[in-house]
Amino acid sequence: MRTLVCIKPGEFEYVTGEQPELQKGQAIIKIRRIGICGTDLHAYEGTQPFFEYPRILGHELAGELVAFDEAPGFEIGEAVTFIPYFNCGKCIACRSGKPNCCSSIKVCGVHQHGGMVEYLSVPSWSLVHGEGLSFDELALVEPLAIGAHGVRRAGVSPGEYVLVIGAGPIGLGTMEFARIAGANVIALDVNVARLKFCREKIQVAHTVNALDPHVAEQLKKITYGDMPTVVIDATGNLKAINSAFNYMAHGARYVLIGLQKGEICFSHPEFHKREATLMSSRNATRADFEQVIGSMKAKLVDPTTYITHRVMFEEVKDKFEQWLDPANGVIKAMIDM
Repeated sequence: MRTLVCIKPGEFEYVTGEQPELQKGQAIIKIRRIGICGTDLHAYEGTQPFFEYPRILGHELAGELVAFDEAPGFEIGEAVTFIPYFNCGKCIACRSGKPNCCSSIKVCGVHQHGGMVEYLSVPSWSLVHGEGLSFDELALVEPLAIGAHGVRRAGVSPGEYVLVIGAGPIGLGTMEFARIAGANVIALDVNVARLKFCREKIQVAHTVNALDPHVAEQLKKITYGDMPTVVIDATGNLKAINSAFNYMAHGARYVLIGLQKGEICFSHPEFHKREATLMSSRNATRADFEQVIGSMKAKLVDPTTYITHRVMFEEVKDKFEQWLDPANGVIKAMIDM
């Protein structure tokens, strides 16, 4: 079985290993698509928290179900994806219906080996039916679910102005589900091409360049003097996160989807006088996956437009570093197996 391992930051190596054997309560998927996300890129750079090397990356996955135990309702040969956040089922978060932030969570491709393999064994309970979607679509369910979860955490209401910072794949998905929730979406990014993509491909009416010295004034104009009532960071960039505290309306909610290693710094008086709410948003739940799949089937969202680069598995080692360069215009790289 072919496997691609990130040996250390900046270095991949192809290795050959044994195909996994079916275990009790497990399922085996023949991987057909692997989406590359920010977590994979940051792991390659050596900037991803919660990470150890060597590690097999990959958690945006779709494939063919080839074997399973204890997976009623599934069929051999079915196209599937899966929920890559393996929770304990026993801690306070799990008992409270929040398995996405389990105290001992093991995320596939982060805390344990992931899907840059020909065959992957996963818990049967994590399987998600393909519902007639393509492998490309199924590989993009997980990143869209991240955005859908962030929007759900924010409690977005129709008519609200929602500022999404970062127009990468997670930010784009967040914008899509904020739009689906009825919000007036504002995209903020430093990348002019990505802002154009937001306007032309996913119906974002308002875009602002983060490098403009008058960002706050632009936001005030767009929101008729109010400022956004929801701010969502999808960058994981410390400067962007700290700056966004200045973009909140009074009574606003600020949701951090992006993750970084440093410490957040903001003015307590400015935050306090707004009676603002600060939340993190981690991973996603099965309900989010189901919402994404339902939205894809209803043609409310078409994430295949995000795919700008496609390579075969054998090319990944040589091509991966190029995806780190903004000049190459990568929004979503997809690997075919």
